[in-house]
Amino acid sequence: MIIIYSDAKGRICVSHKQETIPRPLVRINQWFILLSVVITWITGISLILILPLLSGVMALLFNVNPVMKIAKLFLKDPPNKYVLEDRKQQQFNQWIATILLGLALLSAHFNFLAVFWITTIMLAMATFIAILGFCIGCYIRYNWSQFQYRRSQKNSL
Repeated sequence: MIIIYSDAKGRICVSHKQETIPRPLVRINQWFILLSVVITWITGISLILILPLLSGVMALLFNVNPVMKIAKLFLKDPPNKYVLEDRKQQQFNQWIATILLGLALLSAHFNFLAVFWITTIMLAMATFIAILGFCIGCYIRYNWSQFQYRRSQKNSL
């Protein structure tokens, strides 16, 4: 998207604005998912996972994540003053988290405990590793795009 605007000195500026999300909002969402999973493990109440699942579904369907929306109210600086994360990458990550949350809830409902534990452990580990700074979803998306590129190059020869 190209944005044309006037800066503080009245100069015309052109910006190629990428849709982004401030990192603190991403981190809050990650902590919300992780804590929901841990609380579910501690209490044994799998319905707790409905909260991050609904938040994720709303983010994917309506482009509004209620957790981030509430957390945004507590940002001290304007959103562009923080390290920014790519919105499309975060949507990809949200898809992964939402699918795992849905599988965890379904497996808990149907008493498939092995599937429940596998999905929640995967989700908790990926979320915790992301909080520490390595994004597994980013790694997956990057490798997938590389695979698609190599395949398109191979097919064009």
